[in-house]
Formats: sequence, C-alpha cells, structure tokens
Amino acid sequence: MRAPLSAVGVALAATLLLSGCSGAASAGGATGPADELRLGYFDNLTQAPALVGIQQGIFADALGETALNAQAFGAGPAAIEALSAGAIDAAYVGPSPAVNTFVQSKGQSAVIVAGATIGGAALVVRDGIDSPADLAGTTLASPQLGNTQDVALRSWLEDEGYATSTTGGGDVTVTPTDTARALTLLQSGQIDGAWLPEPWVSRLVLEADAHVLVEEADLWPNGEFPTTVLLVGADFNRDHPETVRALLEGHTASVAWLNENTAEAAGVINKKLAADTGKPLSDAVIDRALGGLHFTNDPLAGTFEVSLQKAVAAGIAKDGDLNGLFDLTQLNGILAAAHGAPVSAAGLGTE
Repeated sequence: MRAPLSAVGVALAATLLLSGCSGAASAGGATGPADELRLGYFDNLTQAPALVGIQQGIFADALGETALNAQAFGAGPAAIEALSAGAIDAAYVGPSPAVNTFVQSKGQSAVIVAGATIGGAALVVRDGIDSPADLAGTTLASPQLGNTQDVALRSWLEDEGYATSTTGGGDVTVTPTDTARALTLLQSGQIDGAWLPEPWVSRLVLEADAHVLVEEADLWPNGEFPTTVLLVGADFNRDHPETVRALLEGHTASVAWLNENTAEAAGVINKKLAADTGKPLSDAVIDRALGGLHFTNDPLAGTFEVSLQKAVAAGIAKDGDLNGLFDLTQLNGILAAAHGAPVSAAGLGTE
C-alpha cells in the first residue's frame, strides 16, 4: 500500500470521534436520520474500507443510534439489483455497475458519494499463454456479466482484435463465473484464465500456478483506476443526509485507519474474511494482494466517462449522460474539517 498522509489520517479519525451527524440536508425531502442503514459489500480485498469499517466497529460508532445491517454480495450487478429493489441503501461497488445503473435510470437510481480503492485487478492466465496472440480459442472468466472486471476484460480483448459475446462464443469465450469457482476451474484446466480483483489475482498466481498477463494498472494514465466506490441510493441520499454523512465519517475513518495501520491491516481484514467465508487467506496471498492496492476517498471521477465508453463498446451498457453521478459535497465537508484536500467530481456532479 502507498504511504499515507499521516496528519490527514489522524485528523480524519478525530473527525469521526468529534463530529456529529448534522450535515446540511440535500435539497428537499429530508426526514432525519434513518433507523437502519443496509450496506452492501463484497469479500474482496478491493473492498478493504468496508471490511475494516465493519470489523473494527468504525461504521457502527459513526452511525450512532442508526443500526448497521451489512450484507455481502458476490459482485457488483447483484448489489445493484438489491439497491434498485430497495433491499439495501448503499453499497461498495465497482465503477461499471455504478455507471450502468445511473445511465439506465437516467440519473434517478443512485449517486457516488466517495471513492474507496484504486488498483488491484488483472488478467491471470495458465502456463503456455505468454502474449495476447496466444488467447485465440481460449475461455476466460470474469466475476459477473457487466461487473467492472468483465467490462475491462471484454474491452481489452476488443482492443487486441478479439470478438466476444455476452451470450457465449466469439474468438475468446468470456464466461462470468463466481470468483472462488474460477480458481477451481483454472486449477483443473477447465478455463484458461480470469480477469479478477484481489485477492483472487494473488490466489490464482500462488494457488493455481498461473501468471499475470495484463495488469489493469498498465492500461490507465499514471496506473490509477478505481476498483471500488461508495454508492448510495438517490432516495436515501435525499431523505437521510445525516445518515449519509455519518456513513461517510465512518468511511473516511476506515480509509484513514487502513493507511495509518498497515502492519495491522492484513490481520483485521483476514478476520472479517474468515468470519464471512469460513476460511482466512494465507499470509502470502494477503501480503501480495495488499501491495497493489491504494485506499483513498477520491473516486477518480475523471475516469468514469472512459469506463462508460468501454462498457458501451463491450456491449454491456448503453451510452448516456453521467452528469449528476457524483455527490461529493458531504465528503468534502468532512475532508475540509480534517484539513484534507477536496476531491473532484470532474464536472459530473456536486463537490
């Protein structure tokens, strides 16, 4: 993990302890703090701010009398489905599902209120595949149709001259597969590789005798791309601004904790993963995986138009207007109180 700004991290943690939930209400409809916050997340290391926030009680402390109900999902589209159905109020998701729901709903479904994680995704392949030219006729896995890694894989394959299909077939077959099953399938030779987030990249490398063919960081300017953002339902954001502020106080404190406690982070994350999945990661896997992640409140809003165009080109999403996708006003208020630098909506919302 990258070196943090210590003063800002300490100040953010202090903000959690000292500040209340009295942020300015969003325009119209505010009804006060919610009785419950239903939060979606995944058991991936790219979701470490969520895992730490839950495991360390950071969210619960920030939310005060609002009860936290956290629910794990397998991938972004499943979490978006729950958010759209009103089954959860907020979720840590990848950029592609967040963009897709925003475009499909014409901006009515949800808003991104913070960044969470940069980096931590790659295409991992079996022995014998050493260049893109070796991929013709292969079968590659992604976590779920339309999730961020699925879009990245299909977009990259198209750039390399390979046709894919969302219904199967093509020059390269892309098969959406549960991440744990992808490991088993690669170990048994039933797939040739997978584009996955951490810790699955590291697990495939260390447990399936595979190797990285494409680091997604190499495809982005400065090697920076968001893998996780914090998304809140639009109605919840409007009706319960105090609760959203409290969630953001917990979120910023969790990000600060990760950056200030690098020696302890692996153990805390692993404890949560073990509680959720029944099995902790090996030290080798978690250490390798964390080395490629950067935890930040910045959603890198300037990358989202690119993400949308990749999804459109891959046949996963329809083109649309992203104006209003971000509501970073409460986040920037918290950062300002902690003497931190503001984050930008890149012209795609409020900040």
